[in-house]
Amino acid sequence: MAAADLPRDSGLPVVVQAGASFLKLESFDENAGTFRATVDIRLRWMDKRLAISGPIVGVPPQTLRDSAAEEKMKAIWVPPVVLANQAGEAALSDYGLRIYPTGRVELLHRVTADFSVDVDVARFPFDRQRLAVNMAVAGLTLAEVALRFDQSDIDYSRPSVNADLAGWSIGLVDLRSIPQPGWYNSTHAQVTASLDITRQPGVVVASIFIPLFASLLIPLLAIWLNHMEDGVFQVDTHEMVNIIIGGLFAVIALNFTVYSTYVVLSSGDNTVNRLFALNYLTLASALFINILFARFNFVSRVLGPYVQEQAYMVLMWAIPSLILILATAFMLVAWV
Repeated sequence: MAAADLPRDSGLPVVVQAGASFLKLESFDENAGTFRATVDIRLRWMDKRLAISGPIVGVPPQTLRDSAAEEKMKAIWVPPVVLANQAGEAALSDYGLRIYPTGRVELLHRVTADFSVDVDVARFPFDRQRLAVNMAVAGLTLAEVALRFDQSDIDYSRPSVNADLAGWSIGLVDLRSIPQPGWYNSTHAQVTASLDITRQPGVVVASIFIPLFASLLIPLLAIWLNHMEDGVFQVDTHEMVNIIIGGLFAVIALNFTVYSTYVVLSSGDNTVNRLFALNYLTLASALFINILFARFNFVSRVLGPYVQEQAYMVLMWAIPSLILILATAFMLVAWV
């Protein structure tokens, strides 16, 4: 059996310990669903064919780096582990190799690249994202090579103290074994190392949510500013309608600005979409109330001016209260 063949001395599957350390975070593009990082991938396995004969106490491991490590990797068996969610070519790809006298092998792969991730903004702006690196075995089934991790791999898998990402707080790294289906009902081993990051909501709240809440006041003003004396509205309906139309254009402009910056928010259910929908609903309600009460005096004609005045007074406070409760609930659902 050649040295580069799959080691079968200890039976199958060959167990490969996997871990990943995040050294540097350069960027996170949530619209494109990619992040750029420098990651150290560590793989460890046993190959008894590489063990030395004779006493091994005090014998240091053979340590190789860069080109020397790559040359040695051509002569021995190396797990065919790929980064399944890597997007494009790596900007940096360096190797370090240690072969211990017992036949224990440790491979360190330092890579700088873009990685594809799923972005979930349902709880925006209080969302957490998982920057994942998927380490997958290519070409060999789970019955031949198994990726696993133990406590030492968990301890190794962490963000560097220098890892930083603007607008986000850095959390911990989570390791998970997620086997992937292959051809002809086969299964391939995969371990995912996910770095948790939490959005810092301060700037987003100031730039998006304060304008969204402010725009809710425009249609409410179109209800509050009017008043009745002896069953007659004192402000002309056209003036109130102009306020509502101005509010509509303001919401449309804010909608365009937000979605051009945060494209990922434009689809799916999230706090921003809910607040935009609430804005449009409030505008429609204010327009309906002004036309029904002030323009056509519908309630006055059917039930009398007193009933219309009392009904309008109730709506002046009921609608703003309901809108405030809904808007606050949307924010709390995202926050909790």
